[in-house]
Amino acid sequence: MVAGGTEASGAGDVGLRRRGCTYQKYDFLPEESFQSWGNYVKALSQTPGRFKDRVFTRSLDSTELVEVKAQSQNEMKKTLNWWDLIWFGIGAVIGAGIFVLTGLEAKKHAGPAVVLSYVVSGVSALLSVFCYTEFAVEIPVAGGSFAYLRVELGDFMAFIAAGNILLEYVIGGAAVARSWTSYFATLCNHDSNDFRIVADGFKEDYKYLDPIAVVVIIGICFLAVLSTKGSSRLNYIASIVHVIVILFIIIAGLTKADTKNYEDFAPFGPRGVFQASAVLFFAYVGFDAVSTMAEETKNPGKDIPIGLVGSMIITTFVYCLLAVTLCLMQPYGDIDEQAPFSVAFEAVGMGWAKYIVAAGALKGMTSVLLVGAVGQARYLTHIARTHMVPPWFAQVDGKTGTPVNATVTMLAATAVIAFFTSLGVLADLLSISTLFIFSLVAIALLVRRYYVSGVTTQANRNKFIACLVLIIGSSIATSVYWSKTDKWTAYVVTAPLWFLGTLGIWILVPQARNPKLWGVPLVPWLPSLSVAINIFLLGSIDHVSFIRFAVWTVIILVYYFFFGLHASYDTAKDSLAKRLEAGTNLELKKAEAAEVYAPSAARDSGLDGKSGSNTSAHPAS
Repeated sequence: MVAGGTEASGAGDVGLRRRGCTYQKYDFLPEESFQSWGNYVKALSQTPGRFKDRVFTRSLDSTELVEVKAQSQNEMKKTLNWWDLIWFGIGAVIGAGIFVLTGLEAKKHAGPAVVLSYVVSGVSALLSVFCYTEFAVEIPVAGGSFAYLRVELGDFMAFIAAGNILLEYVIGGAAVARSWTSYFATLCNHDSNDFRIVADGFKEDYKYLDPIAVVVIIGICFLAVLSTKGSSRLNYIASIVHVIVILFIIIAGLTKADTKNYEDFAPFGPRGVFQASAVLFFAYVGFDAVSTMAEETKNPGKDIPIGLVGSMIITTFVYCLLAVTLCLMQPYGDIDEQAPFSVAFEAVGMGWAKYIVAAGALKGMTSVLLVGAVGQARYLTHIARTHMVPPWFAQVDGKTGTPVNATVTMLAATAVIAFFTSLGVLADLLSISTLFIFSLVAIALLVRRYYVSGVTTQANRNKFIACLVLIIGSSIATSVYWSKTDKWTAYVVTAPLWFLGTLGIWILVPQARNPKLWGVPLVPWLPSLSVAINIFLLGSIDHVSFIRFAVWTVIILVYYFFFGLHASYDTAKDSLAKRLEAGTNLELKKAEAAEVYAPSAARDSGLDGKSGSNTSAHPAS
């Protein structure tokens, strides 16, 4: 097949550019199953067998690091160090969550105990950071959690996670972009909705159209496609300004502190604290974007642990200080839901400070959008390398070293969602996707440590599976029980079951693999606790968000069974055939070398028939 003057010779050539912007079907569906209607019908008829193959197939570290990465043709440039990653982490996380949701959750669910909500969410996020860090060091590719899950839990689970990863980034970016508009309005002395267009025929959560958010996303898109190192420098500068503003808020706010506001510390009880934690998890979303930059990191073994863990510890500490400051400045019942810090400064007679707060919030949200844009494009790039989505998205620009197609596509989707959808709808749905993915990554880490094909015995495998089922089952039971009642009786059963499951792995199952450079401490306890906390927090999210989550899952499953499954199956089989052919060629070359060596050795030892009295090695004519 020839398209635009360049011959398309196989799946490995999908990254080649053509002159101009002429793209044809081969760029999007190059696999054998889509070359004719007959092929496609045949592929659909083989869906059960292909699905079984993909469910039980796990990728290899080497496959992700070499073979899959090669699909992009051009290498991403290794320009980042641990200092860049720390600032990327701070820039990715500290944004709309702290400046918007703190006031909302303090007023409606937690009161001054919102600081404990941040601690719970922070501990959960930190445990997930540990899991991400070990994977990112061992498998430093742009695919992040998608690549990790593909190696440990197989193609199908990786695809389900991939769909939710992309949803997480689109929703997260849209939420931050809309918050950007709200704080910009505050900076201009306007109400948060004054710069939005009201569409009266739409439902309440979708009627405030936000053209400013779209313009901001377009600007971020230009920055993200130009250069990763350039984005890092801009993020570095913006984050420094942001940190200065945060220090101002804490110091100036504490000068107006009133300890009487803390007399009713937890007015809504423990349930309120955990409900707020589930929503405030939104404030920690973004650190996983840093793990996608592992492919562009100079020294992953050193830079990634320092960058990821360091940025998360700093972020959690800052969040707790900001939450304490807000609730000491104002009674929780008087906190404004839309712009809590700005209104709090007005209430204590420092109205001029709201402009500094708004400017700092805008800086922070700009950093979040930029890092999110960089991270989400790299996720889509690696997913496209496996052909689960069209390989056109895997192309890396030879000049900039950035995945332009993936960046533009993801930010276009983000702009559409940001234009229509309110922050409340976005925040809850985002938390579900994120907690779900973080739970899977923690499970994958346990699988990586305790199950290696050909190393783990069948008896140890069965013990590991039984203990893992006990951990997951008890965590789900705890979460469901928490969502239904205020009673505590069932926890006497579910908590010990979780403990026994974790203890069983620790005592009964030997580790099958040790990390090469950096590993999560206290395995299996920390990954198991991460699973338990993430699933528990899911029980605090409203049922409407779960319905939206289920609808999205159905959509991605339909796509998978009609397109993604067959594309990835064909690509995997083509890759296997190439490896077998390469192995055969290698054997032939070895055989040829042996044939060349044999007569040469014979001549050297005088056995070739030309050395006087020695007998000829070949029969006489």
